[in-house]
Amino acid sequence: MGFAKIIALDLGKFKTVCCVMNALDRTHAFETIEMSPANVHDLVLRHVTDVATDTLVAFEACDCAGWVHDVATALGTSVIVVNANDERWRWRRVKRKTDRDDALKIARLAALDQLSAVHMPDPPARQRRRLMIHRRSVVSRRTQSRNAVRSIFSQQGIALARGGKQWTIAGVAQLREHARSIAACADVNDLWRGRLQVELDLIAATDAQLKLLDARLDELSAGDPRVTLLRTFKGVGPRLAEAVVLYLDDPNRFASAAAVASYAGLVPRQIESGTMRRFGHITGRGPGLLRSLLVEAAWTVYRCHDWARAFVDHVSAGGRARRKLAIVALARRVLIICWGMLKTNTPFRPPRTRTTVAFE
Repeated sequence: MGFAKIIALDLGKFKTVCCVMNALDRTHAFETIEMSPANVHDLVLRHVTDVATDTLVAFEACDCAGWVHDVATALGTSVIVVNANDERWRWRRVKRKTDRDDALKIARLAALDQLSAVHMPDPPARQRRRLMIHRRSVVSRRTQSRNAVRSIFSQQGIALARGGKQWTIAGVAQLREHARSIAACADVNDLWRGRLQVELDLIAATDAQLKLLDARLDELSAGDPRVTLLRTFKGVGPRLAEAVVLYLDDPNRFASAAAVASYAGLVPRQIESGTMRRFGHITGRGPGLLRSLLVEAAWTVYRCHDWARAFVDHVSAGGRARRKLAIVALARRVLIICWGMLKTNTPFRPPRTRTTVAFE
């Protein structure tokens, strides 16, 4: 890579261990600092070379990787954010693993040009990503409360409506007829009613917060022409369009459709040994939020488009056991179509009728 010095950081919540390596003779020294933007700035500034771009700052992707990237970039250094899920980075069967070992390993792999990097978007895009991830966490909390309500009624031998019917306005009103304040449950046998009241209040609170989050996300996306472009694809909702735009960021950074699918973890694992070669489950690497939204949207696309139904029928070979696998394959194709729309700045056009099998 041609760097004169490598500053490898093992980032921590309270402290950071730094390995400073001379790329020419591979000599190195360690330094530990308290974790803060000012301390990271001073650390990099102490060790940067006269030509800042000849210094490489390398560290793992984590919660604080964004602002560390911004600090190092502002000083003019070259920066690489390491993909911790890469096979070359994983630790296996080691007798010792310390912060210094982590920092030294980053430095050595950087010197060999063996680090796999992740794309670091700009600060506004990172904030919008975090808001989407936070929304998904609120949805998960609501789902937990809904499951708890079903469990409460199951324990009492009372049946509830299946699916989403129970969570309509009328369905929730029916549930509240059974609920009581926990303080009002004088009879021990009525404590389940108090638990029900708690869960219903949590559901109401999360519903209110979701409305606020959706409104803010819609406001942010209203001025983004890329989101508007993807919405021309029937079945692609506002949340998926935002996720595709924010995670792909610059569509030109992907050389091919296969690279896009691999980034989202929607390609099968390849297993080879001798003459044996087979494909396993999808890798599941990359942004989980994007992947889950794609699979959810694939069901809607399947219902809205004839070409999608033909694609799923072909991949599943008419068998119900392979239907979910075919939907995942359709999710992969939806992502590739969205990538093509962004790359060419072209509204949605139905793909050719020829079916491409993504999974076998």
